Amino acid sequence: MHTSSAAQLHTTAEIASQPACWRRAVALATDPAVVAALPAPGERVAVVGCGTSFFMAQAYARLREDEGLGETDAFAASEFPFSRTYDRVVALSRSGTTTEVIDVLRRLRVPTTAIVGTPGTPVTELADQVVALEFADERSVVQTRFATTALVLLRAHLGERLERAILDAEQALADPLTPDLVERNQFTFLGGAPWTTGLAAEAALKMREASLSWAESYPAAEYRHGPIAITDESSLVWVFGTAPEGLELDVTGVGGRWIARDRDPLAELVAVHRLAVEVALLRGLHPDTPRNLTRSVILDGTP
Repeated sequence: MHTSSAAQLHTTAEIASQPACWRRAVALATDPAVVAALPAPGERVAVVGCGTSFFMAQAYARLREDEGLGETDAFAASEFPFSRTYDRVVALSRSGTTTEVIDVLRRLRVPTTAIVGTPGTPVTELADQVVALEFADERSVVQTRFATTALVLLRAHLGERLERAILDAEQALADPLTPDLVERNQFTFLGGAPWTTGLAAEAALKMREASLSWAESYPAAEYRHGPIAITDESSLVWVFGTAPEGLELDVTGVGGRWIARDRDPLAELVAVHRLAVEVALLRGLHPDTPRNLTRSVILDGTP
């Protein structure tokens, strides 16, 4: 049984620092060098990453395309379609050492931009342009602030005003986590808008990584098409964005605990970060050192 308290964890400190990191990212988004490195309006863009970075790529790709700024695709780096033509490829990698991201950058012959937490790494050496978010890098294995800060940077570059998102994140850090949330056994996260499906997937990943929980994610409108079968009195169903009409009654009618709040969805992810830590501690786990995971996936001796 681990005895660490939340206050002693690197993960907890990093979660709490997100509003400050987001403010720095918003300011950084207007830096001329950063503006030049990120996709220009009209460019056909692919965004790649692994794990958490892939889910952030999904959110950004949908936001950019919905803003009419250019066709934008997101791929897990291991599934990048080299037969397709893009004007720019953006790679997200906290460590800068992820094998699959390195492989993509080595093979590409189009302009590339890397957004990383650690400069001076193989990813930064291969990319044509680099945006380094050292202030959002992390000691913990489980990603929190780097991923959300990278997405804030990209949202700010799209022209979004993010003051409310930052205030919402501060509120998400202040609100108590009640026992009826922490003591659930099954967690489902739903994307209530097309761009938030990636955030829902990331929320489920955080619960699995930090607390070894049974956690799933779906587009919200898909939940009735099968997954609701698992919902019962032990379930928590959390929506990122606007839920389809009547879904709350469907979930609560079979005993599920429902959460759908009027917050920026990225701030809701901050609340899930906190939940993942509390559930882990309740189960005697150490969120800083999750089972079977390392800070970066490096395969076949890749540096």
